[in-house]
Amino acid sequence: MRAEHYHRTVVLGLMLLLSAPVLATLLYSFSSHWGATILPDGLTVDWYAQLWRDARFLTAFGHSLAIAAGSLLLSTVVIVPAVFVVFYYFPRLQRWMDVLSLMQFAVPPVASSVGLLQMYADGPLPLAGTPWILLGCYFTIVLPFMYRALASGLQGIDVRDLMDAAHLLGANTFSAFLRVILPNIRKGLLASLFLSFALLLGEFVFANILVGSRYETLNVYLYSVRATSGHFTSAVVITYFSFALGVTWIASRLSR
Repeated sequence: MRAEHYHRTVVLGLMLLLSAPVLATLLYSFSSHWGATILPDGLTVDWYAQLWRDARFLTAFGHSLAIAAGSLLLSTVVIVPAVFVVFYYFPRLQRWMDVLSLMQFAVPPVASSVGLLQMYADGPLPLAGTPWILLGCYFTIVLPFMYRALASGLQGIDVRDLMDAAHLLGANTFSAFLRVILPNIRKGLLASLFLSFALLLGEFVFANILVGSRYETLNVYLYSVRATSGHFTSAVVITYFSFALGVTWIASRLSR
């Protein structure tokens, strides 16, 4: 019984420790003035009202949503069929796919950004400073997360036997993939999409270096207004955190 109380106390203490910065930021975003006192002098929603009336914030938020959604759509169209082809036709390539999907972690984001700028600054594809280079870059970011989620789902089913059974019942390969294989990996796919979506919304290094203010995203906007008002920037942070928390909650519900 004492061990159970001890474990609960430790978990509760960790939860309080981790939630304290978020709660402090939340309280600061609602405070009208908070200087030398322990508690704020007053509470207000003016910072949130000012934020949601800011056309620049709405544009940056829309840019982040568009880039994240476009990257995930491209990832779904490319990665899902590719993983299926590897597991069904070329199972010996699985170990190489595991290595290739993790290679991006070997190069720091700053080094990757500089290389991308040098490669696409001119030539036949001058993509530097456009959202298209960010779209391709985000595709590589979510690649390992989506691949691992899909690979785990396909490893839990017998792909070849299911496809052979579908072929015996008269289905072609494309129809069998859509009606038999895809429903079996649907939960893992949706969970990886939502988690990747929350990850892309918080990405800053690539967005700031590759496009910057030419296609301002939410985190680039937050970086540019950081010196205006701490209450205002706290409202931006809480808005982003609430949206990301909602997306993560949906992903956790889908993964059950």
